[in-house]
Amino acid sequence: MGKLTVGALRAVLAVVLVGTVCGQAGMVWMLATDPADGSLPLTPLRVITILGMGAAQVALVCVWRLVTMVRRGTVFSHAAFRYVDGVIGAIVTAALLWFAVTAVNAPGQREDPGVTLIMGGIGLAVLGVALIVLVLRMLLAQAVARDAEATKMEAELDEVI
Repeated sequence: MGKLTVGALRAVLAVVLVGTVCGQAGMVWMLATDPADGSLPLTPLRVITILGMGAAQVALVCVWRLVTMVRRGTVFSHAAFRYVDGVIGAIVTAALLWFAVTAVNAPGQREDPGVTLIMGGIGLAVLGVALIVLVLRMLLAQAVARDAEATKMEAELDEVI
C-alpha cells in the first residue's frame, strides 16, 4: 500500500470517526434532555442509532489498525486476526441492530408489509457482508500458515547451505 493510499484512507477513517462521535454525542444529549413534543417514540431508534455508531467506530478502529499492520508489513501474523474478528463482530452487530430497527418500524408498516420485508432483506445482506469478511479471514489464516511454512523451510535451507 502506498503512502498516498494509506494517508487518504486514514483521512476518511478519521473524518467518519469524528462524525460518528459527534453524532453519538448529539443523540446522547437528546436522550438526556427532556423529550420534545411527541419525540418519546423515537427513543428506541435513538438508542439503536447510538449503538450502531459504536459498532461503526469499532470497525473503523480495527480497519485503522489493519492498515497500520499492512504499512509495517506485519499483517500476515496472528495479531491481525483480532482486528478482523473485530470487524466481523461490528458487522454482525450492525445487522442485529438493523433487525431491531426493522422490528421497531414493523408495527407502523401494517398497511405496507413489503417495507418490513425489504428491511429484513437489507439485514440479511449486511450479514452476507460479515460472511464475506469471514471468508477473507480464512484466506488470511491460510496466508499466515503459508508464511510460517515458508519461513521454516527457509531456515532449513539455510542450515543445509
